[in-house]
Amino acid sequence: MNDIRLQVMWNRLLSVVEEQARTLVRTAFSTSAREAGDISAGVFDVEGRMLAQAVTGTPGHVNSMARSVKHFLAAIPAESMREGDHYITNDPWQGTGHLYDVVVTSPAFHQGKLVGLFSCTVHVVDIGGIGLSPDGRQVFHEGLRIPIMPLARQGVVDPWLVKLIRANVREPVQVEGDLYALMACNETGERRLSAMLAENGLDDLEVLGAHIIARSEAAMRAEIAKLPKGSWKSHMRIDGMEAPIDLHATLTIAEDHIAVDYAGTSAQSGYGINCPLCYTDAYTAFGIRCIIGPEIPNNAGTLDLIRVTAPEGSILNALSPAAVNARSTMGHMLPDVVFGALDQALPGRVPAEGTSNLWNLKLGAGQGLTGMTQRPFMVTMFHSGGAGARPAQDGLSATPYPSGVKNVPVEVTETVAPIVVWRKDLRDGSGGAGRYRGGDGQVMEVAHRHGEAFGIFATFERVHHPARGRHGGADGARGVVRLASGATLKAKGFQVIPAGDRLIVEMPGGGGMHPPETE
Repeated sequence: MNDIRLQVMWNRLLSVVEEQARTLVRTAFSTSAREAGDISAGVFDVEGRMLAQAVTGTPGHVNSMARSVKHFLAAIPAESMREGDHYITNDPWQGTGHLYDVVVTSPAFHQGKLVGLFSCTVHVVDIGGIGLSPDGRQVFHEGLRIPIMPLARQGVVDPWLVKLIRANVREPVQVEGDLYALMACNETGERRLSAMLAENGLDDLEVLGAHIIARSEAAMRAEIAKLPKGSWKSHMRIDGMEAPIDLHATLTIAEDHIAVDYAGTSAQSGYGINCPLCYTDAYTAFGIRCIIGPEIPNNAGTLDLIRVTAPEGSILNALSPAAVNARSTMGHMLPDVVFGALDQALPGRVPAEGTSNLWNLKLGAGQGLTGMTQRPFMVTMFHSGGAGARPAQDGLSATPYPSGVKNVPVEVTETVAPIVVWRKDLRDGSGGAGRYRGGDGQVMEVAHRHGEAFGIFATFERVHHPARGRHGGADGARGVVRLASGATLKAKGFQVIPAGDRLIVEMPGGGGMHPPETE
């Protein structure tokens, strides 16, 4: 009966963090959180171990946030925390990989006692610097870097920190609004947790937390025990920026854990496509969990059995002060790299390669970017190409795997920015042929509402090296970025769409699975 009672409380805790996340979505100002769900939310014990995560959110945010809370506790000891406190950072190496992701961690009290912590993340619309471009050469170029520090003390928000942030961003109202949404998110979690503890006659989370971690770890160990033991290698070449990039992985299934080592991977770039290890860890673990024990809840008990290493100074373990603005360009490719090794160990269980890298249209205009304009703006339109064919099904079209963010309706973007989307269609035939076809990408045509110049901060992959088919399936189509007037644009870096012209983006397709069937 005790196990049943603990299971009921565990399920209740999952509901608590889901309500925590929904609070963030409902109160956020930026479209990335409100429309795309580019967030994370979770509850942690007093040691900083993640006990539960919300389903709403992205794997990169969730799994890197899972490690981030321990950085907060190292900087601000638990015994110094008070009710109403909120702590903040966007440090790429202590948060979730780049400056645009703001993490807020808050202590949770019940009857005056610290019982845990809530943490959440949101991708803000702007953080200053050069914008969302990968053109920076150091993290200092990329915007305002906030070390771990108090955002609010005992319910009082630090007005000087808020003024500092507002003074360094192009969209101060949206960014400040998201800060308050982050705090509201954690406060909702704290209230619901306290109510849950009171209802069940508990003073703290210790017994429930130990049960969650122990049961999850035992379940994951049991799944690993079923697998073949050994090491398998995988390699993927992708476009990169100044040169193609080689991603090498060695996946080892041991008796009680899984290890992934990225030795041999290309050195870090001179531009902002580098990936801190926390983000590498996040998407590697996600790729493994998609195949091994996907039904087991994601928490410290399961994540600690996945061990990720990459050489310091490589593009998957970039060291400060490397530029990291577009770290997702690397991170989103890692499940495909992991699948390449898992396919050898567990044939018939993994999909073909997909676009993977998000084809977000990060657009902006203003003095210093495109010259004088009637209305400066910064906006991100979340869109994607096709996913790879599955082992026994076609791939999904225009689906953002592995990030999980939602496509933003064009009407929303046209409301918040002077942009008109003239075309948004599936790119028929862009998925690779096969017994099971890869998912199709999409075609978008975008212009400035008033015919002015505007810019794109491009961070696209699969333009030169397409998503590969698996087991004889054909590759997906390559992506194309061009102007309506005919000129081809680069896949990465800030570029201007001249006044009166239009941006056309043809997104890649996913790879096919098995040779096409013939009559």
